[in-house]
Amino acid sequence: MSTLPIGIHDLSFATTHYVLDHATLARHHDVEIGKYHHGIGQESMSVPAADEDIVTLAAAAAAPVLDRHGTANLRTLLLATETGVDQSKAAGLYLHSLLDLPSTMRVVELKQACYAATAALQLGTALIARDPRQQVLVIATDIAKYDLDSAAEATQGAAAVAILLSAEPAIAELDPISGIHSTDVMDFWRPNYRTTPVVDGKLSIGAYLTAAEGAWTDYRRRGGRAFDDFAAFCYHQPFTKMAYKAHHHLLKAEGRTPEPAEVDALLGATTQYNRLIGNTYTASVYLALASLLDHSDDLTGAPIALLSYGSGSVAEFFSAVPVSGYRDALRTVAHHDALAARKPVDYNHYRALHSASPPADGGYHTTAEETAAPYRLAAVNGHVRVYDHSGSRTRPQLAGGGGERVAALVPTDFSAE
Repeated sequence: MSTLPIGIHDLSFATTHYVLDHATLARHHDVEIGKYHHGIGQESMSVPAADEDIVTLAAAAAAPVLDRHGTANLRTLLLATETGVDQSKAAGLYLHSLLDLPSTMRVVELKQACYAATAALQLGTALIARDPRQQVLVIATDIAKYDLDSAAEATQGAAAVAILLSAEPAIAELDPISGIHSTDVMDFWRPNYRTTPVVDGKLSIGAYLTAAEGAWTDYRRRGGRAFDDFAAFCYHQPFTKMAYKAHHHLLKAEGRTPEPAEVDALLGATTQYNRLIGNTYTASVYLALASLLDHSDDLTGAPIALLSYGSGSVAEFFSAVPVSGYRDALRTVAHHDALAARKPVDYNHYRALHSASPPADGGYHTTAEETAAPYRLAAVNGHVRVYDHSGSRTRPQLAGGGGERVAALVPTDFSAE
């Protein structure tokens, strides 16, 4: 087994073509904007275009990592999502043709609500410990979608984070000790027959806090770092104010009184991306990490705490330490550009996108061409998802099926707001 340090060698995220400002949502819901800006800590949310899904987001996040490092040492792709596109086939396999991945690699999809990417991280670390020559690509990709006009609607979002794991990493070493807490609780779940989850908001917040404390307690029992050792805390953020709730809870569990300035110094930089993107399920805690690294002064050698939570529920508390020179490997400009490139979406268009249902009749259905991203879902043909990676943005020529029935999945002639 390897004694070399193992951790994050590269980190890249991608988000959607559209963005919905919470001021627009507040106006249409006839609520004060403070309910969103201050109550849940959200300013806007990423909205996928008609031709975007978890696969296109994953490809956009992973492509810069592969361009920088190649695939010669890549032996495993672990894709974590709770909004999968198929009940059997791993979404990561769709990336093969899009990203020109080698056949000599294992590809697996993992699911446990918002926690699965952390399971992938730990599995990847173990594979590298056994053979430090190999690298593992972990992709967390999700589209958080709740019922229209529900209390949870304002917490929606979408993004993918790609993490390249390796020995002797360029960004951060992962500490070997972690704390875990699991219990069976029905706080949030999505049966196969639903497109949106069933949520008990009050129970979910309580389950999160219980799991966070349990994971922290287990971490300390196993010899983990002391609370004051950490320079920052990255929490799973279904909404950014939840990070503050979790930190306050851990402070009280430690017998401490939360000091607002001190808490904000530890958490503030971790919330900047999530505040603008919204909930991203499996990607959330890693967007928090990206935000921290992109918006902080030098953190070389400073331990960072991470708390991953997935409803149902599983939580894990672990830590990472940025290595010397890590800032040279960051993608801060690209991340800011990705946010700035989003186009404001008309409210009626947003609702139409939200309400659109995927075709289920086996026919040939093209998707409205909307995204400016390099990867798009071009069609669903005979129950087969067809993806396009075309710089020309021309619609690919696809063999028809089911009597050559053609229909746009989402119309493009929406009225102005």
